Amino acid sequence: MNFAGKIIGGVLGLAAMGPWGAVLGALIGHQFDAGAGVGALLGGGADPSQVNALFFPTTFRVMGHIAKADGRVSEQEIASARAVMHALHLNQPQMLSAMGYFNEGKHPAFQLDAALRLLRAAIAPHPELANFFVEIQLQAALGGDGLSELPRARLRRVALLLGLGQAQFARLESILRWSQASGAHGGSAGGPESAAGPERLSQAYSMLEAAPGMSDEEIVKAYRRQMSRHHPDKLKANGLPESMLERAKERTQQIQAAYEAIRARRGMR
Repeated sequence: MNFAGKIIGGVLGLAAMGPWGAVLGALIGHQFDAGAGVGALLGGGADPSQVNALFFPTTFRVMGHIAKADGRVSEQEIASARAVMHALHLNQPQMLSAMGYFNEGKHPAFQLDAALRLLRAAIAPHPELANFFVEIQLQAALGGDGLSELPRARLRRVALLLGLGQAQFARLESILRWSQASGAHGGSAGGPESAAGPERLSQAYSMLEAAPGMSDEEIVKAYRRQMSRHHPDKLKANGLPESMLERAKERTQQIQAAYEAIRARRGMR
């Protein structure tokens, strides 16, 4: 019997998350031993329960790790992390767990690469979850120190390990800056629809993964594609924890706001 995958997965999990992670890593490694191979681990069907179990603790461990990028964690960075937790509508036990994971991520023994390789193996069939993960990290970092050089470098490393290229990272940052500038968390009035500046419009196109040269019909298709990709029900079915669905709902509101801004500029009906 081949135990190589279990051993590799277990070692990665132990390094990333301790004994609990070793068990989960061994489960993922079992797929490899059973003949699934690398292709299945990085591109086959995902088990939503595995994704659910991994996503929450890894999110906050990585958040703490990024906050500690410059050697210390400021009060503003802690406040930003808590603000993200509140935005996700975590209850008190979940908040305590999230802060515990955040503190674990600050520890020098935390191994970022191992944690993210394990997560990537679980979410590979659903790249929208990788985008969602990086968005949450960006939101915390922007609210902390404004994304200075060292946290930015660490965040780019996170994106790379989850399979996101530089252009995708830049797009996600643009989306989060759109949200901050317009108060789009919840779709505030007077936001994107009334903002006619070229930078804001560029961010709206980026939100839809569209371009100014597209036809109105293509813009509508891009809008519908993004709404489908980020629909909370779809993300939940793919394993996103219940506690993070509010952030997914906010994202659909942001997509809607970006679409309305483009419609207003183009005079679309």
